[in-house]
Amino acid sequence: MSRIGRQAIVLSEGVTAECVERTVIVRGPRGELRYTVHPAMAVTVAKDKLTCAVAESHKQSAALWGTTRARLNNMVIGVRDGFRRELELHGVGYRAQLKGNQLELSVGYSHSVVIPAPDGIRFTVEKDVITVEGIDAVLVGQVAADIRAVRKPEPYKGKGIRYRGEVVRRKVGKVAGSAE
Repeated sequence: MSRIGRQAIVLSEGVTAECVERTVIVRGPRGELRYTVHPAMAVTVAKDKLTCAVAESHKQSAALWGTTRARLNNMVIGVRDGFRRELELHGVGYRAQLKGNQLELSVGYSHSVVIPAPDGIRFTVEKDVITVEGIDAVLVGQVAADIRAVRKPEPYKGKGIRYRGEVVRRKVGKVAGSAE
């Protein structure tokens, strides 16, 4: 069993954290994030450390321990450095363009798909690469997954929207007119 929850989170320079009731607030140079901790978890803030502990010893509490610690660590990293996911467009005529704070995708449908940027998320488009940036790791990942879901990569030709570096398993298509 992993013991990630036991490790303390070191708050780097310029990052502060406070715990008000069950809400943890992390502030840094890029902004502020809030996370409401499960009642079975206890979070304490020392000088430059953030620690998680289990308030009630149940199986579910142990399962939440590592998750809570990972979420809080991602908050500290997010307000300090930020997060980004890059997606690539593969396909003839597939395009992405920005219209204000909305992303417009032309990916082989009869209509273009418009994805609005939630608060705290910024899109950038360069050629066939879409970059999703923000301070909240969960939100960045969810928005990137929503963009990918518009046109998932298909296994025969590999067309679609994929994460940068994602490997798409290819399938062999039918052999046309095979003679016996």
